[in-house]
Amino acid sequence: MNQYLKLEKDRHIARVTIANPPANTWTRDSLLELEALVDDLEADADITALVITGEGDKFFSAGADLKTFADGDKATAATMAVRFGRAFERLTHFRGVSIAAVNGYAMGGGLECALACDIRIVERQAKLALPEAKVGLLPCAGGTQHLTWLVGEGWAKRIILCGEQIDAETAGRIGLAEEVVETGESLERALAMAESVANQSPTALKHCKTLIMSARERGISDGFRLERELFIELFDDPNQREGVSAFLEKRKPNWVTGSTESGGH
Repeated sequence: MNQYLKLEKDRHIARVTIANPPANTWTRDSLLELEALVDDLEADADITALVITGEGDKFFSAGADLKTFADGDKATAATMAVRFGRAFERLTHFRGVSIAAVNGYAMGGGLECALACDIRIVERQAKLALPEAKVGLLPCAGGTQHLTWLVGEGWAKRIILCGEQIDAETAGRIGLAEEVVETGESLERALAMAESVANQSPTALKHCKTLIMSARERGISDGFRLERELFIELFDDPNQREGVSAFLEKRKPNWVTGSTESGGH
């Protein structure tokens, strides 16, 4: 039973709520919970979409509780860096689609959690920042890497090096938010987007995400090669035949979940 994360499942969608009032901060235990939770969802073949949001109407997550680092203990810092890194890397590599419904302040590790997701739906009143350098720290859970990839070096430097807090409109304009919605509407919109994931073949979805994510690390020639390899590999999976047949027969496909195809990573 999770103490800091609430999990609800509805068909192919897992809804995760960060519930650590008053600011939904991340702790060593909640990060362990997240890593284990995503592992469990990965093993559940029926789940192809994950939506994460914050409890309440003010905070998505304010990140780590700074009291954790107040005594300057290096061993504590090392433990937390590992826990943050492992939890959010696990979220990044979830085989399905992950969507952050940012319903309020997303600061530090809170924004890094949203950055670890595939898509961010941000409410108009939300504020986003990576303010670690203001207190002598730095983002250690993927923030410097994900943010730079998403918004470019210039905006990453403004947000991280200048400590700039940005609003939802700016987040949408610079590519940090895929969609900006009104207050109270992020979860509903994220769930609607997650609903559409069921239209995709689970196997094709997994391979497509692998290819998209690999573009950060691979040269384009290597990416082209892997794209062709995974395309051919899909023909070992029953969902390929089902998808094409359903289209030609003008019906909805009946996807097979839990396929045991190999490769693609």
